[in-house]
Amino acid sequence: MEWEPVIGLEIHAQLLTRSKAFSGAATKYGAEPNTQACAVDIALPGVLPVFNGEAARMAVKLGLAIGATINKHSVFARKNYFYPDLPKGYQISQYELPIVSKGRLGIEVDGAEKVIGVTRAHLEEDAGKSLHEDFHGMTGIDLNRAGTPLLEIVSELDLRSAKEAVAYMKKLHQLVVYLDICDGNMQEGSFRCDANVSVRRRGEHRFGTRCEIKNVNSFRFVEKAIEHEIGRQIEVLEGGGRIVQETRLYDSDKDVTRSMRGKEEAMDYRYFPDPDLPPLMLDDDVIRDVEKTLPELPDAKRARFMKDYGLNAYDAGVLTSSRATADYYEQAVRESKADPKIAANWVTVELAAFLNRDNKDITQSPVTTPMLAGLLKRLADNTISGKIAKEVFEAMWSGEGDADAVIAKKGLKQITDSSAIEKAIDDVIAKNPKQLEQYRAGKEALFGFFVGQVMKATQGKANPAQVNELLKKKLAP
Repeated sequence: MEWEPVIGLEIHAQLLTRSKAFSGAATKYGAEPNTQACAVDIALPGVLPVFNGEAARMAVKLGLAIGATINKHSVFARKNYFYPDLPKGYQISQYELPIVSKGRLGIEVDGAEKVIGVTRAHLEEDAGKSLHEDFHGMTGIDLNRAGTPLLEIVSELDLRSAKEAVAYMKKLHQLVVYLDICDGNMQEGSFRCDANVSVRRRGEHRFGTRCEIKNVNSFRFVEKAIEHEIGRQIEVLEGGGRIVQETRLYDSDKDVTRSMRGKEEAMDYRYFPDPDLPPLMLDDDVIRDVEKTLPELPDAKRARFMKDYGLNAYDAGVLTSSRATADYYEQAVRESKADPKIAANWVTVELAAFLNRDNKDITQSPVTTPMLAGLLKRLADNTISGKIAKEVFEAMWSGEGDADAVIAKKGLKQITDSSAIEKAIDDVIAKNPKQLEQYRAGKEALFGFFVGQVMKATQGKANPAQVNELLKKKLAP
């Protein structure tokens, strides 16, 4: 390509504090409009903000996880702009002195690894929400979200494609959820993205004019919005036009970005230190205490799963995609003492299929870890076959009890008695003389036919390995 995209992401992660950044109002999602907005949130005269220290500890947690510098001295500033859902007329944020700076995050795209720089992560408060539906030409304002603590995480301009941008966003999403500082719920706006996009001719060192795409809240839409914006800018430049620095919105229905407002000046918010808030000071003890709470991070966990359990990179990646999935798998292996690869297959294939079908998270799985462990035990001791195990799993999912209860209730115990299997084989051979003759004449594909007939005769309960072994002997000329 003649053109090279240059992309930077600003990701807003809503922090999992129980109260707001500068007030004691609740942050729980879904309350009736304007029932979780106190005097501080709606900016009544004479109120003063008091900072929520838990938000700072969560910011430090992220900074440590991405190998960033934790700034022991940071400052809150007022970011001035007018919007109906911003009661104060300014947003409390951090500007020149953020709490976290100079981090890094590794991504992988099409098998190639790349490290993306993280310029900064700063604390700020969220605005309220404008509601445009069901108000007959008017706009409703819900201030429940006003004052909710956010961590804005700003990448370096290291991303060179929409694919890389999505990989970075997914990796950061995984990390904040692992760290338990954000629930990552994109539908509720807990994790959303602004994308800064420009293009330049390949080999050029100077950046092109950027456009900012605001508030994109799904991985798919981020990729589509960036791809469209790259194409739009290239088309404008090749047509002899120029790119205007502006803020744009992504219209998912039409798959286009459209102009929202001009932004000719980069410094348009008139930041200044908030006179109502002192500098945020952190000491070494606070940072050390936060460091002690860090979980095993995704990349380290994935490497350990490959080393300790002999898993391939793909399975290890799927199993460590969330802490809940990794914990589920490890507990199942520990309790069942099953082959780790067999356990991995059950979690990544069978369990995953049922979760997807019913749109459930693994934490909502009707098949608990002890139940899967019980099933794996019965597979290992040959009580049931792999095929029967799937029937047992489905019954467990439907609420029919654990593996032992389902096996007993449905009479699914595997037949391992050689004499019983031999009798079934003899009956099948006797009923199929033509196929026997063809098999012995060299049509070896018929072996599968005989296996199927024996399994059918035993209602799928015969041990498959024994059936294969005994059949080979019986069918021999």
